[in-house]
Amino acid sequence: MSPAGAVDAQRIDAGLVRELLAEQFPHWVGLPVRPVAAGGNDHRMFRLGDELSVRLPSAPGYVPQVEKEQTWLPQLAAAVPLPIPHVHGRGRPSPLFAAPWSVYGWMPGTPAAQASIDDLERFAADLAAFLVALRAADPAGGPGPGTHSAHRGGPVGHWDQEVRDMLDRVSGRERALAEGIWRDAVAADGEAGPARWLHGDVAAANLLVRDGRLAAVVDFGCAAVGDPACDTVPVWTFVSGSAAAVFRRDLALDDATWARGRGWALWKGLIMLTNTAPGQADFARRVLSNLFAEA
Repeated sequence: MSPAGAVDAQRIDAGLVRELLAEQFPHWVGLPVRPVAAGGNDHRMFRLGDELSVRLPSAPGYVPQVEKEQTWLPQLAAAVPLPIPHVHGRGRPSPLFAAPWSVYGWMPGTPAAQASIDDLERFAADLAAFLVALRAADPAGGPGPGTHSAHRGGPVGHWDQEVRDMLDRVSGRERALAEGIWRDAVAADGEAGPARWLHGDVAAANLLVRDGRLAAVVDFGCAAVGDPACDTVPVWTFVSGSAAAVFRRDLALDDATWARGRGWALWKGLIMLTNTAPGQADFARRVLSNLFAEA
């Protein structure tokens, strides 16, 4: 067997999934296995029949997210107003794949980035209501911020040196604005309140739409119990105009939390600005432009 947690993303394919099912869940082995194109970067996803999906971590750093989701998703499901992934099977490390993996229920819907949304203000209100309910979930025993959450939920200043090293990716007035956003974000770290549940990756790809409305929230790999400031980022990533105003109002967070949220959005935008994957640099430029326009 490979060392525990050793994961080779190149080996993760439908054939491996079939082998794992035969080894550990033979009652599902007759179901068709199909890759999910938009299954995410941190994990690889496959649809299993019509009602299930299989999710495997794509690199060693994402392995701790598996047990976290398996442990906490069943408990969080009762606290939030929208469906979240339901655990149907807990795959164990084996000679075939040296990390834990999961079988979930299939979540129907279209990612918000590709979906037709009937009412953007209602969408923003529904998303805010979900995050407010998540914040109110019992935090006792929940996972604190760490590498499993990319330190989301912890002080944004954890990434201070990295952001300073990336500031030269913008120049002139934008460089000055970025420095100010980051300075204010780090200064606001001292004003974080009690630790609460946060999703950690409120991206349009993780929000499923059905019949024009927000229908489910997926991918809790970066979830943690800590500072929810990182969950404000939709304001700069994909919720705009009057919908953004609704989102801000309904989240009901203080100015210091929003300052830290701008820091999280800046950090991610600077990282993605030099990414070569199609569309990522353009996305990062829009996020940074939104931040700078607000500043």
